[in-house]
Amino acid sequence: MMVTLKSISRAPMTPKANSRLSGFYDLTIQERLARVREQVGLTDDEIRILGEGMGLSLDRAGAMVENAVGLYALPLGIATNFVVNGRDVLVPMAIEEPSVIAGASLAARLGRQSGGFTAEADDPIMIGQIQLVDLQDPYAAIEAVLASKERLMALANALDPVLVDLGGGARGIQARILSTAKGPMLIVHLLVDVRDAMGANAVNTACERLAPELAALTGGTPYLRILSNLADHRLAHARVAIPEEVLAFEAFTGAQVAEGIELAWAFAAADPYRAATNNKGIMNGVDAVVLATGNDWRAVEAGAHAYAARSGQYTSLSTWRRDGAGMLVGDLELPLALGTVGGATRVHPTAQVALKIMGVRSAGELAQVVASVGLAQNLAALRALATEGIQKGHMALHARQVAMAAGALGPDIDRIAEAMIEGHTIRIDVARSMLNQ
Repeated sequence: MMVTLKSISRAPMTPKANSRLSGFYDLTIQERLARVREQVGLTDDEIRILGEGMGLSLDRAGAMVENAVGLYALPLGIATNFVVNGRDVLVPMAIEEPSVIAGASLAARLGRQSGGFTAEADDPIMIGQIQLVDLQDPYAAIEAVLASKERLMALANALDPVLVDLGGGARGIQARILSTAKGPMLIVHLLVDVRDAMGANAVNTACERLAPELAALTGGTPYLRILSNLADHRLAHARVAIPEEVLAFEAFTGAQVAEGIELAWAFAAADPYRAATNNKGIMNGVDAVVLATGNDWRAVEAGAHAYAARSGQYTSLSTWRRDGAGMLVGDLELPLALGTVGGATRVHPTAQVALKIMGVRSAGELAQVVASVGLAQNLAALRALATEGIQKGHMALHARQVAMAAGALGPDIDRIAEAMIEGHTIRIDVARSMLNQ
């Protein structure tokens, strides 16, 4: 049966939706699909897309990329327990790394006890850059550009009347002189509200249109005309406050765990070597949702890491502080250029189902969920580091992959994984030896 995008209806999660799916991990895949279907009202076609690998056909893949020869699949899982701005959300995540979905779900459960995550997103303003060189008087060029900004924005808006009708369009013109190894350059920024699109095509088209106009205004020669992936006008922010007592783990009191998380954050805030790994943990969660929804995770990664270095030193994207009243408060801010229309989000059936599962109706709502997942993932990693260490939980889940890599099938996968965990040695040579026995 051919599944078309017309058969996928995006709608908010039903009022009965509850992301607190106790025992979800212990269900079979078919049982999990049934639970998700019950929560968000998936159709038969949408269940087939998820359950039978019908998300992308070879024909559709061939139309999406050059030289297509096949499909590459990743596991698609559901992070549970999330409450974002008072709404229960089931979060699809496409990722190959063990422990990420489990960690996000655990952290969301901890945050759920105090109301979950609060999140907000800026208006979807993207930046287009036009580079001009060979200027006789760079500062006179700036004045000429700014004096004509209304006309320039009108020219940009004329290219996309549909975007303007939707409430988007050009929002501003900025200009600055940049000193470079090749001499001074005039860099003009075109700010565009792209609504529910990621916006690259609209912004790049507008930059191409304005380049000759800017050349005539300034006497300069235009070169690069392209959007910036440092979307610092399009930030998303998430916050969670967790009672310290719920962080207690084994021999560690909640206060000890909270102190350990704050110390781990302080390390990342001060040291780029630690910050890189801290932010990678955040992006484990962010990228998995971005990928599941057909968005450009490479652009999001580039923007996030550039934003982390905006002060001149690369630092943590998140902050964690004890408030002195028994709460651990976490904040995350990063650029999130995401879309719910256009690109792969529009043509990939699985991406459309993922958006329906989340119940998001705009790019801003999607950014709020993604930022919340990134903060949850960071909490899960820091909690592990502050208590048992990152390897214990991660390697327990990784043991199944090692068993499969050694050739284990069916029930042997779990048997060999459990034996390696009990023996505290999770290596492929050990797995092969157990399999041979």
